[in-house]
Amino acid sequence: MILYIWRHPKPMNTEGICIGQTDIGVDKRKLKRLANKIERFVRLHQLPKIIWVSPLQRSLKVGKILAQRGFECQVAPELAEINFGEWDGCRWAQITKQEIDEWCHNFAHFAPSHGESLQQLFERVEGWLVKISAEQEDSPVLVIGHAGWINAAKIIAADQAVPKTAAEWPRSVAYLSCNRIDI
Repeated sequence: MILYIWRHPKPMNTEGICIGQTDIGVDKRKLKRLANKIERFVRLHQLPKIIWVSPLQRSLKVGKILAQRGFECQVAPELAEINFGEWDGCRWAQITKQEIDEWCHNFAHFAPSHGESLQQLFERVEGWLVKISAEQEDSPVLVIGHAGWINAAKIIAADQAVPKTAAEWPRSVAYLSCNRIDI
């Protein structure tokens, strides 16, 4: 299966804030810019007009724009970014050094209170990839996703283990970028 996954547009007013599943708005022009980019890509490559999105508005709103243009928009909760629990929406400076140290010392398995660990994110990503590849078989799958989710999918596709240290975590993918992942 070929997965084409675009990272959502940059959300507004997020500097210095821990953002996972916090549902933050995006400038309407940036939403339309990504929708235009996806629409051109689909037309150029003659792909099916089906787009999968997460329920977070920075992904969902692009899907809704595309739906108005004739795309079938599928919402999948499994596509949401990692859940940082009580950290989500907080300034990084508000999170205690002890908590950050615990996370760094147990990078794959630490979860903030009421959140999920990297291991749990990987399990969620892998579960969706297995399910969608069984359903879609040979048809390319188009997704609007999130940086952590995209990095997890790339690592899984490369048949690598969940990173054990923060230093092993790849750089964040660029906003609006298209990433091809072969599963």
